[in-house]
Amino acid sequence: MTVQHELATGSTGENPEALEVWIDQDLCTGDGICVQYAPEVFELDIDGLAYVKSLEDELLQDAGATAPVPLPLLQDVVDSAKECPGDCIHVRRVSDGVEVYGPDAA
Repeated sequence: MTVQHELATGSTGENPEALEVWIDQDLCTGDGICVQYAPEVFELDIDGLAYVKSLEDELLQDAGATAPVPLPLLQDVVDSAKECPGDCIHVRRVSDGVEVYGPDAA
């Protein structure tokens, strides 16, 4: 288990406050603002769209793919969601799936 994984999920497993992020590529404008804020979490692919990356730095290209949000990067991920011109970045709690940052946040 990596240090980032422990921070994202807690060292004992599932943390009720753990967050995950995903991008709706249908709405992505390819501006790359998310990559500027959090290059450890987001990456632009050859198609010009942004995707999330796994904790092992693997680009996750499946529709709806999620990546854990490492606690030290939380503010960068939140800023990415707030500044995204496509409103396509969604951050939700792992425990109940409720979106806490992004276009569908309450």
